[in-house]
Amino acid sequence: MEFLNNLTLWCAILTWLIAQFLKFIFHYIKHRQVDFFVFVTAGGMPSSHSAVVSALATSVGLAEGFGGPLFALAFIFAVVVMFDAQSVRRAAGTQARLLNQIVAELFKEHHLSEQKLAELLGHTPYEVLLGMALGIITALLMHGMIA
Repeated sequence: MEFLNNLTLWCAILTWLIAQFLKFIFHYIKHRQVDFFVFVTAGGMPSSHSAVVSALATSVGLAEGFGGPLFALAFIFAVVVMFDAQSVRRAAGTQARLLNQIVAELFKEHHLSEQKLAELLGHTPYEVLLGMALGIITALLMHGMIA
């Protein structure tokens, strides 16, 4: 049960919950509809992936020091995840949107499956940046650095 006292773990968990809640709020503001599925989906504002890995790296740095190999590992992990969120996963979402359009056009003339691919997979650089800021701020607050 030692993990229950792990502040770094709690920084990451709380940051994920905050990011998902913000996605829910932003979705409601944009679409004027309550959609609880937003809590468990990828993509959207802010990037919960970026928020979590930023909180993790910040918390590791605050707890273990910013000069050690553990912070280096957490930092590089965060950079890779954020790059992936705004490039590879975003490109996959763009391709899914295009494939859904092609299938919709073909469906008019042929009998094809109506199942659609998930389009909201990745993030814009702005969504990644805001997720990163959320993660850093949450970790700083939880470690008592901001009063």
